Amino acid sequence: MNYELMNNNIVTLSGVISEGPKYSHQMFGEGFYEAFITVPRLSEQVDILPITISERLLQDERVSGEQPVTITGQLRSYNKIIDGKSRLLLTVFVRDILDYDPERNPNIIDLTGFICKPPVYRTTPFKREICDILLAVNRAYNKSDYLPCIAWGRNARFVRELEVGEKLVINGRVQSRTYQKMTEDGELVTKVAYEISINRISREESLNDMGDQPEEDLEQDME
Repeated sequence: MNYELMNNNIVTLSGVISEGPKYSHQMFGEGFYEAFITVPRLSEQVDILPITISERLLQDERVSGEQPVTITGQLRSYNKIIDGKSRLLLTVFVRDILDYDPERNPNIIDLTGFICKPPVYRTTPFKREICDILLAVNRAYNKSDYLPCIAWGRNARFVRELEVGEKLVINGRVQSRTYQKMTEDGELVTKVAYEISINRISREESLNDMGDQPEEDLEQDME
């Protein structure tokens, strides 16, 4: 096992299993289930995040949906055809279950990856600076996860100057965000997006090892 690739993508979440589990798929004789975990923020808001968990871990009595639980794993991306379009969907692949510690930061993600699209810088109506990047994070079996990240303030100004292919080390949290979108039929629907809100970011030596590029028309989206 390539432990360097394992350390490229580490997520730790503490919260309550709020929805699911629902059977998803089977791989090598092992069943996997989809669920959601509700993770508190420092404010009174919460993030409701999708997780994928093995049937073997579901046997752990700590995954009851009644008490807070701490999970660790990786934030994964995959493509799914929805309404004839390819969508980039995200889920936290659970590797382990830990004893809940109320003193632990409930939402931490550490990533090492490569910028795979030009950063998009903008300001809000309240003059808050934001910069979006798509990070390619390598994992085992020559696969990569494509993870949307958002930087704020001085981090946004730093990120906007970076180029495709630069290697970054990021610390942040996984957040859920609702938004509204107009369909082709003129209907206004509410959707949920998932992204990494960056706390700290640094640049490493650039390498040309990003794996396959995602399709240009991919939209980060989750029904």
